[in-house]
Amino acid sequence: MNTSWDETFDVVIVGSGTGLFAAMMSARRGLSTLVVEKDERFGGSTALSGGGMWLPGNRIVARDGVKDTRERAERYLRGIVDGVSPEERWQTHLDYGAAVADAIEENTSLRLETMREYADYFSDEPGGSSGGRSVEPSPFDLNTLGSGSDMILTGTLSAPIPMPITGGDFKWMNLMSRKPGKAVPRIVRRVLQGLGGLALGKNYVAGGLALAAGLYDGAVKAGATLWNSTPLTDLIIEDGAIRGIVVDHGGRQLRIGAERGVILAAGGFDRDMASRKRYQSEAIEPGWQFGAPGNTGDLLGLAEKHGLALALLDKAWWFPAIPELAPGSGPIVLLAERSLPGSLIVDRSGHRFFNESVNYMTAGEEMLGLDDGQPPHLPAWMIVDSDFVKAYVMGGVKMPGMSIPRAWFDAGVAFSAPSIEELGRIIGTTDLPGGVARFNVLAAQGNDDDFGRGRTAYDRYYGDPTVTPNPNLRPLSPHGPYFALSVVPGDLGTCGGLQADEHARVRSVDGSIVPGLYAIGNAAANVFGGVYPGPGATIGQGLTLGYAAVLDIAGGESRQRDRFTPAES
Repeated sequence: MNTSWDETFDVVIVGSGTGLFAAMMSARRGLSTLVVEKDERFGGSTALSGGGMWLPGNRIVARDGVKDTRERAERYLRGIVDGVSPEERWQTHLDYGAAVADAIEENTSLRLETMREYADYFSDEPGGSSGGRSVEPSPFDLNTLGSGSDMILTGTLSAPIPMPITGGDFKWMNLMSRKPGKAVPRIVRRVLQGLGGLALGKNYVAGGLALAAGLYDGAVKAGATLWNSTPLTDLIIEDGAIRGIVVDHGGRQLRIGAERGVILAAGGFDRDMASRKRYQSEAIEPGWQFGAPGNTGDLLGLAEKHGLALALLDKAWWFPAIPELAPGSGPIVLLAERSLPGSLIVDRSGHRFFNESVNYMTAGEEMLGLDDGQPPHLPAWMIVDSDFVKAYVMGGVKMPGMSIPRAWFDAGVAFSAPSIEELGRIIGTTDLPGGVARFNVLAAQGNDDDFGRGRTAYDRYYGDPTVTPNPNLRPLSPHGPYFALSVVPGDLGTCGGLQADEHARVRSVDGSIVPGLYAIGNAAANVFGGVYPGPGATIGQGLTLGYAAVLDIAGGESRQRDRFTPAES
């Protein structure tokens, strides 16, 4: 066995999204721990996310009055996963969900809050929850990290003024002109927190940035060593077991020994267009991806080199979006807009092809035709009227009462016309008047006979409660102008990768376990088998399987099923 190492640690973690949590828990157990991050800054796609975590049974949700049992959560997952993922994997997620939430609050400066009423994505299925099983960080003062505040990856999306916006805030910001009594106090509080914090030398952030910052701080304080600008170049596997890794660090190639284990948390292959087109769809284009720039699929080549098993490479956490305005600017979020009344999405025929309010992973699959094997429904357009533009937030940047940004029109992602007929000609649809007429009839009835929009708790979460009988449906105005926004199947990251078991242990192509090698998050095949069960499931699975990996490395502690916290306890 080759024992020539430049550095040696008990545990080496590749990637600093959910890998930061694993690092914190590893170091807390007295294991010398190294995190290597390819990017100049830490946090990965976690830092660019909304920061939600789908963790059924956690105490934060239970103490807020959401009643739940493990039996219901199991029934829900068993129903929607339906044999496409090993049960042991998603049982592990349930085993450690509550423990992960506890560990974050106990070992970091973060405080978690319930994502109230944010329903499971298949809330109408048996065991589904309409009350919510997810938590997110409360606003976090980035300046508490000192010089480390500049070490966290940040995205391009920001509020018009300095203010931390949680997921719960975002829901009501969209309704500030419709439900001011509920929305305005929340917005004022966040504005005061943001601007007032700046006056006091604080920099409050929310969402994934807050989560990544808190986990970074927790990992550092636990004693973990963190190296940035350090890409992985190889795995050192000898006698069938992982011994260490090879990285580029400070202009040198270093061999890093791992005496207890290596945890791969390096994200997916969202930025590798060749692999995306090969495994997923030829329709995918650069500029549609929300994930970290470093997610170029480095592990795919290493898996082939070392005979490691891969799975679910055709899957991604799809997220419909407006395409980026310029190279490198990043796509524009479309979340609530698809559910709000007075909007519809059509393909080149000018007609609808799906329930626009469906969860974003399913929406992306339907846009690409991955759900039924049909050709992609592209180009696709969101059609709205001037009342919609006046009433709602759009793209996270256009506030109620404001016009659609001129830059959207200049970039060719937005168009307007005085009539539906003219708008259809501009965007090249064959029958937009017919498609809008059909939609208007269904919306006026409040019942989407074609696709069922507005029938589930998840659909209604981002609806407009002032619109009845269906908060997701309103006919378009008989008077223009009308607007069309380009919609593409963006994604939050790929969710296929290394095959791993319930302890996150990686398998080789012959099905055997590679001792000491673990994979979590988007570096591994989705715990839920290509299904997105609820808000924050992608981060949640990275945390729970990271916890399982650390426990396995630390001595194979048994599962703690009693950590699931039913409401009656």
